[in-house]
Amino acid sequence: MEYLPTYVAMQDFTAARTAATADALWLCEHPPVYTQGLAGRAGHVLDAGAIPVIATNRGGQVTYHGPGQVVAYPLIDLRRAGYFVKEYVYRIEEALIRTLAHFGVTGHRVAGAPGIYVRLDDPGSHAVLAQRPHSAPDFSGLGKIAALGIKVSRNCSYHGLALNVAMELEPFSRINPCGYAGLRTVDLSTIGVSVELREAADILSRKLLTHLAP
Repeated sequence: MEYLPTYVAMQDFTAARTAATADALWLCEHPPVYTQGLAGRAGHVLDAGAIPVIATNRGGQVTYHGPGQVVAYPLIDLRRAGYFVKEYVYRIEEALIRTLAHFGVTGHRVAGAPGIYVRLDDPGSHAVLAQRPHSAPDFSGLGKIAALGIKVSRNCSYHGLALNVAMELEPFSRINPCGYAGLRTVDLSTIGVSVELREAADILSRKLLTHLAP
C-alpha cells in the first residue's frame, strides 16, 4: 500500500471518529519511502536518491519503510482504553519484544531511544544491557530492528510501528535512522531468522491486540 494514501486515511479516520467508534489495527507493507517526523531535520537525509521523502506529523526523525517490513497502525481511543501516551509506547514496545521472543530473538529497550534493539553478536541473549547514564543513548553492539513514531489527536492515536522482517537494508545507510548517525539497522533475516512476512504480521498483530487491550 502506498504510504501517502495510508497517512491520509489515518488522519481522516481519526478526525471522523466519535466516542462510539471502534478501535482498529491496520497492518500493511509500503513501497520504498522515507518519512520525516515533526522534529525531523533535513540533514538526517543523507542521499534519498529516487526514494520519496514525505513529511508527516508523527513524532521522531526520519525512518525508512519498504518491502519486507511489517508496518502496524493502532488507531486507539486512549482515554477509553484507560492509559496515557507513555504507557501506550511501553505497551507497543512490549508487543514487539514478545513478537521477537516468538522467533527466539531477545529485544531490548534503550533508554532515551524509542524502538527495539537486538544484540548483534548474540540476538538470543537474555543478558541485560549495560546501560549507564549517558548524555546520549548507548547503541554499542546493537542493531535496531523495530521503530515507532506516533501521533495523538483528541486522545486518539495514529501512526505506529514498523518491524523489519526481510528487507533490502541499504536505504537505511542513506539516512541517520531516527536521527542517530551510524545507528545500524537490522532485520530478522540478517540475524538468522527466516520467516514469511505474513506470519510475522500475524504474530505481531496478536501481540498488539493482547498488549494494547484496556
